[in-house]
Amino acid sequence: MDQPPTVLFESYEQDFRHIIDSVRQKLEGDARSSVGEQRKAALRKAEIELDEADDIVSQLETEIQGIPKSVQGPYTTRLKQARADLNKYKKLSKDLHSQAQRSDLLGAYSRNQQHSDDPYGERSERERLLAGHEVLNDGTRRLQESTSVALQTEAYGAEILTTLRGQREQIENSRDMLNTADRNIDRASTTIGKMIRHCQETLTVWFPYRMYKQRVIIGAITVFFVILIIVILYFKLVRR
Repeated sequence: MDQPPTVLFESYEQDFRHIIDSVRQKLEGDARSSVGEQRKAALRKAEIELDEADDIVSQLETEIQGIPKSVQGPYTTRLKQARADLNKYKKLSKDLHSQAQRSDLLGAYSRNQQHSDDPYGERSERERLLAGHEVLNDGTRRLQESTSVALQTEAYGAEILTTLRGQREQIENSRDMLNTADRNIDRASTTIGKMIRHCQETLTVWFPYRMYKQRVIIGAITVFFVILIIVILYFKLVRR
């Protein structure tokens, strides 16, 4: 037979209180009074128990959902208290971990100081500082050189852009000249066409018949060749 939610809640709460008491004993007792590996062992055990307590609080949050609203108030208060106790000891565990780490670091530093017998420790520190300063100066010089190169590159880029802009203007001017030439050629073609049509009309007026046109053309060609032959004979016979 299933148990009522309140019974399960109280059972989980009892387990939680038992674990929290154990955590309190470890954190407020063993972890504070012991040192070294004993402290670390106590803190590890406390962490494991805190994880278990966290799981139980999650289970309490689940069980409280099944408790009737009429009696849920006191259980809600007890759940809040359990969560507050859990957060409290989680924070305490974290603080003790930090203290343990600081103690280990300070102890290691103290041991190094006690066992250090280097009479030139101060000198070595000065040399390291000088070396660091030199590295810093070298980095500054490299940065300045990089800045100078970037400025030169920017100047070259600006010069190239200016040249390209001039070439673009020349190309645009050439294109305008070509367009003008095209328009002039079109006008000349139109004018020549008009002249040809005018000549045809004139020939049609002067020589109304096609036969007469052909005779005139043939006669003109014949006269041209006769004159050409006479000129050739003149230069061959007379001027030789």
